[in-house]
Amino acid sequence: MARSLNQVVLMGNLTRDPELRQTPSGQNVVSFSLALNRSYKDQNGEWQESTDYVDIVAWGSLAERVSQYLFKGSRCLIQGRLQSRSWEQEGQKRSKVEVLANDVTFLDNKSNGPSDNTEIKTEPISTSKSSKKDQTEEEEFEEEPINLDEIPF
Repeated sequence: MARSLNQVVLMGNLTRDPELRQTPSGQNVVSFSLALNRSYKDQNGEWQESTDYVDIVAWGSLAERVSQYLFKGSRCLIQGRLQSRSWEQEGQKRSKVEVLANDVTFLDNKSNGPSDNTEIKTEPISTSKSSKKDQTEEEEFEEEPINLDEIPF
């Protein structure tokens, strides 16, 4: 069987606060939705704005950190893969395609939550197995916000 590639990278804003739950076995899972804004020229050459909405799921310690630091309106970069699932609800078969996040990078320099003025440093948060030694050896740097107008595609 030939191998496939299932990799997704998305940057957008949360449309709602993350919803943290626990499975019956005690595993943390968080779900939220990203708004992905884009501009394009229509048939008349006029610029149009459009927004796509994508559901995101994260598990384990990544789920905890997402629910702790992100909120409605937060900007973030998601790296993960597409996942489809199906279930039956009220006799109807339902299905959904969502992104299973492996890494989440917080892009806002400050938390702008209703009662929180604490600064949050921009850092990748990952479920990958990197050692704490590797994480502490990384140099700190100030990351400038990404200007979408400077992206060539």
